[in-house]
Amino acid sequence: MNSRAVDALPETFRFSEALRYINERQFRLLLGEGQIIPLSRGLYHKADWIGDTDLIEISARSPQATLALRSALARHDLIDDIPDALDIAIPRGAWTPILSAPVRWHHFAESTFDIGRDTLDIGAGRSIGIYSPERSIIDAIRLRHTEGEDMQVEALKTWLKRGGQPSELIRMARDFPHAERALRTLLSILL
Repeated sequence: MNSRAVDALPETFRFSEALRYINERQFRLLLGEGQIIPLSRGLYHKADWIGDTDLIEISARSPQATLALRSALARHDLIDDIPDALDIAIPRGAWTPILSAPVRWHHFAESTFDIGRDTLDIGAGRSIGIYSPERSIIDAIRLRHTEGEDMQVEALKTWLKRGGQPSELIRMARDFPHAERALRTLLSILL
């Protein structure tokens, strides 16, 4: 009976979602047997599920969460860095959840938050936002005073070598006035 109960559940789920498939007694029994495992408060996964638990936790707690800066640049293979924490952007004024995952929160202006924002499938029927390579480069330039100069140069060089068009980058940078001039200067040095 327990294997059928586990099979009925999605890969990751909240307690309330589990109750659509099994009753509370079955849930407690599966939890006690280790067939379902808590990911974070109120969020669970099947014991045999393999996936990025940090991203699942972030997407479950903050629907607008978006991979940004180092994390997005590393995902797009534009830098060789392996970030020690996930850089996650949320709109300014949005609630910042407390998570067990190592996260560096960034609060971006609501007016520009969705520019260059795509969706990344993280498995288990869930997704999280991710900034495009162009937006990630612009953010690295905008925030070079906190993120460092090397990251922006490395990302831009790699992006240009892969055939990135400077005109696309400049067009997007127009929505970020403090980044456009720095981007033009950097491009004039690299090209």
